[in-house]
Amino acid sequence: MPVQILLAVAGLALLTVAADHLVLGSSRLARRLRISPVVVGVVVIGFGTSAPELLVSGVAAARGDTGIAVGNIVGSNILNLTLILGVAALIAPVAVTSEVLRREVPLAVGAVAAFALLAWAGLGWVTGTVLAAATLGALALLVRWARQTPGNQELAADVAEFTEAPAALDVPTPPRRLPEWFEPVRAVVGLAGVLAGAQLLVANASAIAADLGVSQVLIGFTVVAVGTSLPELVTAVQAQRHDESELLVGNLFGSNLFNSLAAGSVVGFASGAAESATVGVSLLVAMLLIGGFAWALLRRGLTLTRVEGAVLLGAYALTLPMLLSG
Repeated sequence: MPVQILLAVAGLALLTVAADHLVLGSSRLARRLRISPVVVGVVVIGFGTSAPELLVSGVAAARGDTGIAVGNIVGSNILNLTLILGVAALIAPVAVTSEVLRREVPLAVGAVAAFALLAWAGLGWVTGTVLAAATLGALALLVRWARQTPGNQELAADVAEFTEAPAALDVPTPPRRLPEWFEPVRAVVGLAGVLAGAQLLVANASAIAADLGVSQVLIGFTVVAVGTSLPELVTAVQAQRHDESELLVGNLFGSNLFNSLAAGSVVGFASGAAESATVGVSLLVAMLLIGGFAWALLRRGLTLTRVEGAVLLGAYALTLPMLLSG
């Protein structure tokens, strides 16, 4: 058991570092290819920050550990809008514009609802295809909305700032002085590292669940989901310190959107038709209610206060007993 715990922690560490380099390498490569900052910001960076959830759940489903796969998605979606958003609100009140609450947030809540319905039925080839089509449709909408937004210069500036920033563990050479081949190699190595970290984490998390005699959903909802949501937590804290509440809300709800549609689709395809991935109704209902509750709190005055942040933290604690029936 101690060895398996250490290996799971090592897999989580590798996953976190590799995902950082995957997103950074991909976004810098996209900029060098003169891809629009809107596409880089919405697709490359937005999709990339959900890479840990997507690949961990995909690897788990391919191994037959469907409880970990679906539990990770549900747990990450709940964590984003309770623990992480709550912590961010405790640091400073979270203020948003009505535009975000009118377009991006409802789309994310709708994506979570679609995933909940299909996960209740069982994620297989058919539901995976539906979620894959929904992913493409959501991406098209997000890119279209971003291009229509008057503040595209701000998005471009955010993308430039992100791509110029170093990774958590990076080379000391400035980005402009790196050779042309470095960023593609960084992205490929980052992807390989994420896959290896996901495999290491899932294999040992599954073994720990078996040794402890607990369900895979419990492990996926808690240990694995907390681990794969660490990038969102770090981003949330940094965004609040720099008074970027808009970026914070967009990142958290956007992560839920990609988790539900893209990661859900991957789980469906990886599970196949033989054994569909399912999760208890109580956890799915909790995920839906929390999404709607966070949305309602943000709409009330367009600000999430510290007291409301504490309420969200309490909501996360209330979901834990549901694992007994989930």
